[in-house]
Parts: sequence; structure tokens; C-alpha cells
Amino acid sequence: MSSWSSWLAERSSEVASSHRVQLALTATISLGIGVSAVVGLQGVRRWYNIYDLKESIPQLNQPHDVEAINDFGGAVPEENVESREDERSAALARRARLGDYDEGLILEQLARNRVFLTDEGLAKLRKAFVVVVGCGGVGSHATAALARSGCGRLRLIDFDQVTLSSLNRHAVATLADVGTPKVLCLQRRLQQVTPWTNFDCQNQLFGEKTARAQLSPWESDGQKPDYVIDAIDNVNSKVALLHYCHTNGLPVISSMGAGCKSDPTRVFIGDISASTEDPLSRSTRRKLRLLGVKDGIPVVFSTEKSGDGKAQLLPLPEDEFAKGSVGELGVLPDFRVRILPVLGTMPAVFGLCVANHVMLDITGYPHDYLASKARTKMYDGILGLLQSLEERLAKHYGYDFVGLRMPVTVDDVGYLVEEVWRGKSVVSGLPTRLALTRWRKPLGEWVDMSILGQKTDKLQLDDLVLMTKDEMLKHEKLVLREGMAPEDVYDQEVVAVAERRWQEERRYRMQR
Repeated sequence: MSSWSSWLAERSSEVASSHRVQLALTATISLGIGVSAVVGLQGVRRWYNIYDLKESIPQLNQPHDVEAINDFGGAVPEENVESREDERSAALARRARLGDYDEGLILEQLARNRVFLTDEGLAKLRKAFVVVVGCGGVGSHATAALARSGCGRLRLIDFDQVTLSSLNRHAVATLADVGTPKVLCLQRRLQQVTPWTNFDCQNQLFGEKTARAQLSPWESDGQKPDYVIDAIDNVNSKVALLHYCHTNGLPVISSMGAGCKSDPTRVFIGDISASTEDPLSRSTRRKLRLLGVKDGIPVVFSTEKSGDGKAQLLPLPEDEFAKGSVGELGVLPDFRVRILPVLGTMPAVFGLCVANHVMLDITGYPHDYLASKARTKMYDGILGLLQSLEERLAKHYGYDFVGLRMPVTVDDVGYLVEEVWRGKSVVSGLPTRLALTRWRKPLGEWVDMSILGQKTDKLQLDDLVLMTKDEMLKHEKLVLREGMAPEDVYDQEVVAVAERRWQEERRYRMQR
């Protein structure tokens, strides 16, 4: 009996073991079939998606609709079709601006700014009205930073549209925005981030004749702009904006050229009189000086110098000049007709610096920046050296030099040193121990005695060049006393530079 029980137990164990093996095998096979099915399904789906995408792209020989191209090179949609997300964001923004948005959510979103600027500072920023003129690389980053930081009202002014080449430096634009006005692109994207921000978009060119209307108070309650941001890359429009703001007491900060720049460690904020190594800044300063504005405007600028291997603005090809007036090549009059080399990160650096300054100034947060050159003392010294030189020459040529008056002021000296001669000797290029001197020997009656017995020097700004003090003394001996021609003393390159700078100065003066 015991042997029978033992045999039955052994058979039962074998059957149970066999059953578990069968279950394991079945599960393994099922898993394999399932994995194969999933992989196969994914492959089919991937193939279908690729096929569907390819089929949606028309062949070159197939007829297909092409949207019209406007004057600025962007596509004009037949209808203003917004995506569901855009529609939802626009609706949320409308409700938020009407007050239908939780204040606690706003404060939570602005929590980091709140603890940095304090409640009082953040409140000032949320009530602020800032105008941004120019919504490209610099302006878009400044606008985005201000909106994200809580600025309550933003007026955006720009005539241009988003292009494919804008996407390397624009703060928020996407491929879907190509062909749309830059101001509307900024509003559409930023209201998805801060729906409570109030936008006033003006898709138009800024100009001297329209400045009063474009910089007017906010329509609903008459609030004046707390700050104006100049992010324009056209000199005439930039000068018109800065002159208007300076004349009318509107706080303004200007971004100088970010093109051809690559070193973020050389970006500074300072007075416009301190900006150097930037053609846009130089042209702006010169034209503002002709309008009586020489300082008092904060600017963001780079001190980076050009050099071998660095990007630079290339001249137009000769065949473009052969086509006729170069001005006709531009989209609008006075706007550049060449592609400016721009590293996409640098406009962002400039724009964020601009926004940073505006936020600190509006909220009253302490900030000390690079001071202006404060070179008035140096200009006084150069004017004194020029006075002494003219008195020595008057004595040498037999005039009574006592009480000799010159029609040159300290401002004139500053203009000549910084804008015409760019702070360097025309002879050696050295920037130290500078002095102004006549370029050629004075001819004729160059001291006027006709006005109430006053002795007045007939010296003109066109007569003067910048040298070092040692070079000036040598020049005085050889040219101004002995009568040698500058062409006999200096090489052709020095003479050519002097003539070129005078021609440039005369062109600027004609615009006065």
C-alpha cells in the first residue's frame, strides 16, 4: 500500500511540473507574439506617417497654391487663421486684461522678481508703460524680458515682418510666424506667457513726423510712457527718436550696433558720449551733436574692435552699383541694402541689458554703470594748447597776439576729437597727449580786427587736425612756420585719411 501511494505521488508531481512548464511556454510564446505585433504596428504607423507627409508635399511639376509675396519679402496669408492654441491664448488674455485672472497666480508667477524688487518695486513695474521701437533681435528680447518680469503696458512699434533670417535672433518667433508683422508676433506669443500684459501694437515705420503720435500717452487713461527703448538699426530714425525723447523729457535708452560683434564681455551700459568702436554709435553721436545733443542718453554698446578673421560688413558688389541708384535696392528709403553679419546671441545680450536697465530705473533699484568719458578736462587742455599755438603763429606773422579770440569752443574740441578724428592722431594713430593744430600754413589776413577793435582768429574747424603734442610741435616748425606743404612732410596714406575725414565732416555738416 505504501509503495502504491509513493508511485502515485511521483506521477502527480510530474504532471504538475509538466503543467507549469506548459504555462511558461505558453506565456513566453504569447509575449513574443505581442511584442512582434506591437513592433509591427509601430513600423506600419511610421511608414504611414512618412508616406502621408511625402504625399502632402506637391511635386515641382504639380500645380499648387502659392501665397502672395508682399513688399517686405514675407508671405501674406489669405485669411488670418489662428490655431486653437492661439485662439485660446487670445481669449484668456482678453479676460485677464479685464480682470478675470487670479491675482495670486500672477504674484506666484512673478515671485522671483517680487522678492528681488520688493513689493513696492514690482508694483511700479506692473503699472509701467514702456514703448519699444524696433522689434527685431534686440527689441524682441527686451520686450520678452519686460513682459515676463511683469511690465503692465507695452507699446510695440515696427514696420517690418518676420522673415526666415529673423529666426536666428528673434526671441519668440517660430516658422509659423514668418510673414506676419513682428509686433503682432510678439503679442501673440507673449500673451501665452503673461496674458495680463496690455499690448498696443503699431505696425508702422517710426519717423520724425509721426513721433508725437507714436510716443503719445496710453489712450484709455492718458498715462505717459515711463520709458522708451530704441532698438532701431536705421541711423535717421534712431536720431529722430533720441532727439525727440531728449527734447521732450522722455526717459530713453538706446541699443547701439550688435552686428559683427561676438564678445559679450565687452558689452557695456553708459552715456552715449562714452560709446566707442561702433560705426552706428559714431554716426548717431555726430548727427545728435548737430542737433545740440552731446550726452545725457544711456546706451548699450560694445567696445569690441574689428580684426583679422572677424565678421565685417562687406561692400556691395560692383554689378549692383552698375544697375543704377543703390538707394533703389532697399525696401524702404534710407534702410540698409546689405545683409549685416549677426551672431544670433549678441542681439539677445543687448536686448536683455536694455530691459535690465529699464526695470532697475523704473523700480528705483540701485545701479551704477560705466560713467561717461568725462573728458571735458582733456578738451579744456587741448583748447588751451590750440590757443597758445595760434598766439605763437600770430606773433610769428607780425600780429598783435594779446587778447586774440578764437571761434572754437570746448564742445567744438570734443566734437573734433571724438567724432571727426576718433580720438587718435591722424599721423601715428596714437590716442594719448593729443593736440589740435592747423593742417596748412595760414594764408591771407587770418586775424580780423574789424569788430570793435577785437582781435578775432578766422580759424575754421576744417583747418584743424588731431595729432600728439610732440607731432604738433614738429608740424608747427615745418609746416606752419617754414611753409612746407603737408604732402611733402607726410606719406600719402596720412594725407588721404585727413582728406577723407574732412569730406565726411562736410557731408554731416550739410545736414545741420
